[in-house]
Amino acid sequence: MAENIADLAVRLLMKTGSKKGRTTMPPNFIGFCARSGGMVIKMRVITGTSKGVNLNALSGTGTRPTTDKVKEAVFSAIQAIVDIEGATVLDLFAGSGQLGIEALSRGAKKAYFNDNNPKAAMIIRENLKKTGFGDSRYSRVGRLPYSAFMRLVKDEFDIVFLDPPYEKGIIEKALPLAVSKMNTGDSGGVIVCEHEKSLILPEKVGVFGVEKVYLYGSINVTIYTPLNQC
Repeated sequence: MAENIADLAVRLLMKTGSKKGRTTMPPNFIGFCARSGGMVIKMRVITGTSKGVNLNALSGTGTRPTTDKVKEAVFSAIQAIVDIEGATVLDLFAGSGQLGIEALSRGAKKAYFNDNNPKAAMIIRENLKKTGFGDSRYSRVGRLPYSAFMRLVKDEFDIVFLDPPYEKGIIEKALPLAVSKMNTGDSGGVIVCEHEKSLILPEKVGVFGVEKVYLYGSINVTIYTPLNQC
């Protein structure tokens, strides 16, 4: 049964360890595909220290900016699992960097961004500067192939966002790399994957398992947490 966004957020925030499952989201819940021939579109930071700041994104067939409603619901889900404040975050296929920037605005300690598109990396840096997170104390931006970036990065992460190009088999390869870099201490960590509906991700990847799958149209959002928390 479809749930409205407010009810979903409340239920997720009250969750104390739900069983694995699938939830169908209402219309307009899971993102959209921007196909504007390379034009720059506008987004904003929803809340926190940079609330209301407009962000740029280079749109096109490979870039899918996430709507505010989706972003708010995703962060409600994250907050039910791990503390964002003080977290170290990875936005591996960052696009505009809006998810990592939203985490910084909500109190994350540091965020790493990577996108091998030079134009996207440039826009990420611009967005970090305008939100006040351009200093290396708060952020790092890479423009490497994702596998090379994961080999080189030394930090462990509390929150990882994976939203690679669809139907290329990338997310299945990136998931084990993400798991290998997770901080599995007291907070446990969370991996958020956005992918095409036709793709069913594995129930287990290393020490992580599927916590929840949210469905909308042709898009899924799959959330992984440590197996002892699923």
